[in-house]
Amino acid sequence: MNIALQPKLKKLDWPLIRNNITRNDLDCLIEFLRQDDPILTQSTNVREFEREWSEWLGVKHSVFVHSGSAANLVTMAALRQLKGDGEVIVPTLTWVSDIASVLHAGMKPVFVDINPRTLGMDISQVLDKVSDNTKAVFLTHVLGYNGLDQRLLDELKQRNIPLIEDCCEAHGATYGDRRVGSMGWASNFSFYYAHHLSTVEGGMVCTNDDELYEAIRIYRSHGMVREAAEQKTKDRYQSEHPDLNPDFIFAYPAYNVRGTELNAVIGRNQLKRLDDNNAIRTRNLKLFLNGLDPGRYQTDFAVEGSSNYALTLILRSPDKALRDRVEKTLRELKVEFRRGTAGGGNQLRQPYARERFGDEFQNYPFTNHVHFFGWYIGNYPDLEPEKIIHLCKLLNAL
Repeated sequence: MNIALQPKLKKLDWPLIRNNITRNDLDCLIEFLRQDDPILTQSTNVREFEREWSEWLGVKHSVFVHSGSAANLVTMAALRQLKGDGEVIVPTLTWVSDIASVLHAGMKPVFVDINPRTLGMDISQVLDKVSDNTKAVFLTHVLGYNGLDQRLLDELKQRNIPLIEDCCEAHGATYGDRRVGSMGWASNFSFYYAHHLSTVEGGMVCTNDDELYEAIRIYRSHGMVREAAEQKTKDRYQSEHPDLNPDFIFAYPAYNVRGTELNAVIGRNQLKRLDDNNAIRTRNLKLFLNGLDPGRYQTDFAVEGSSNYALTLILRSPDKALRDRVEKTLRELKVEFRRGTAGGGNQLRQPYARERFGDEFQNYPFTNHVHFFGWYIGNYPDLEPEKIIHLCKLLNAL
C-alpha cells in the first residue's frame, strides 16, 4: 500500500530539535544573574568553560567564541598568518562557513567528493590532491560520523600539513580511543541551539599547539596583544613597538568574536549531561537505521564512533518519484527535515561558489546524490523511540 496516498496520517509533531535549553539551564542562568553586579562580558565563566571543555575533549587549549562560524573564521585567519598563503583541501558537503572562511582568509579551496558511508571527505581523493602548496586539510565530521582514517593522519604528519577538524555536528564522536577534535592542529565546534551542546549561540577553537592558541586568543579580540596568554608574547610586542600604548597594540587585522558569560554559564551546565545525551542520540540513530528497508534507503553508514547530530535518510538509488513521496509524507506527518543534509548539499552549487568555480559542482557524484536524494531529520534526547519505529514503517511502505 502506498502510505502517501492515504488521506490522513497521524501527526508525529517531530521538529529538528526540542528542549535543548532546559529549565535547569535557565535556572542556572537566573541564579548567576541574581548576583550583585555580575560581569556579563567575557570573564570567569568563559575561562572555566574553556578549561572544562579542554579536559572533556582531551586537548591543552580551548578558546570560546560567539559561534562555530566565528571559530572557522579565526582559525583560517590564523592559518594564513602562521603558515602563509596557499591551498586548503575542503569537502563539497559541509556548512557554508567552512568554505567562506577559506575565501575570507585569501586562501584557495580545493574540493573533494565524499565517502558515502561517512558523508565526510573521500580520503583517497584528499591524498591525491595534497601538494606542496597545501597549507591544511579542513575535514568535516558530517552529522556526527567520524570522518578520519589512519592513512590521512599518517600522510599529513609525514608532510607536516595541518589537519583542521570541523566538529560542529560531532561533539563526542571518536576515532579509536580519542574524541574527534583532539587529533588535528585545530578543531572547531559549534554550540548553536540545535547541536549536541548548546549555549544558544557559541563556538570553540581547540588545539594542542601553543603558537596557534596565542594567535586565536589575539584574533578573537580585535587583534589586541593584551589578550595573549603568555607574558613573553606581550613583552615582545611592547619591546618592538615602544611608541604604542601597551594596552592597544593590534598585532593582526582581526575581529571581535568573543562570547559572553551568559553563554558560558549555559555551556558549563550542559556539559554535565553531554555524554548521557550523546548515548541517547546514538541509540536513536541505530534504531532508525536498523528500522529502514536497506533496499530503498542507505543503512550501511560507518556508525563506529559516531555521535549523531541528526538522523540520516538517503535513498539507495536516484528515484525522483520516491523522493517526492518521502517529502510529501514527512510534511503530512509534521516531521521537520532538511534536504541535502549538511549545509543543504553540494556547496559548489550555491551562488557564491558558482560565481567563483563555475560548473565544478558536476564533478562530485556522491555529493550530488545526497544533494538531491538525502535528508536529515531531528534527533534529540527526548525523542520517543516509538516515533522512530513508526516512521520507519511508513517510509518502508512508500
